[in-house]
Amino acid sequence: MRAIGTGLGVAIAMTATATPAAADTARDVLTQASFAARSKVAALQSIGEAERLAAAALARAPDDREALLMQATARSYRAKLSGSRADAIAARRMFEALATRAPHDPEPQLGLGAWHMGAVFKLGGMIGRAALGAQKSVGLAALDRAVATGGDRAIYAGVAALLRLEQDAHDPKGRALADFASKAATPTAFDRMMRRSATLILASIQAGNATATRVLAARLLPFGQIPD
Repeated sequence: MRAIGTGLGVAIAMTATATPAAADTARDVLTQASFAARSKVAALQSIGEAERLAAAALARAPDDREALLMQATARSYRAKLSGSRADAIAARRMFEALATRAPHDPEPQLGLGAWHMGAVFKLGGMIGRAALGAQKSVGLAALDRAVATGGDRAIYAGVAALLRLEQDAHDPKGRALADFASKAATPTAFDRMMRRSATLILASIQAGNATATRVLAARLLPFGQIPD
């Protein structure tokens, strides 16, 4: 199962335009940590570096949208790996502030949606809401807004599909989003990754093994290769 604070966290780093060979920004570092790290220790070290880079950018420009997004993402990822309630709540509030500030920006919506979905998946609906304020309905609505405002790109539909199918392999909207993502535009490396992931998850759905589909969806999301 995935830990507290999955959010964009799942997805904010997913729009990285650089390849893993050029990890010189907070976004690059978080992207690499999400999919290349194979231990919590290594992942947390990378997250710490991303936090330092984001803090430096914010010291220069406190309203820097990119730095604020990466700060929220890093906090969310740290919460996911450590299980910290304080970090999880802080990350949620950061994403909420960014989504309120720019309601048509798909990245904060995707991060907020992933946060809610990840917390509910890990803790369950009642405990997730009581402990963290997580609600599946809020997460799904945020994911829908991300897809609606994200245009013809594989990242938004792809991430939304994986988050839905991780919880319910029979989710018809999850399958439809995966189908869309498998044909969507791929302007960045992460979009290409999500299009490939969508193709893989569709093949798993076709095979008819719901448990395998849920497991695969989890493995294709950030930190899916690191055991809890």
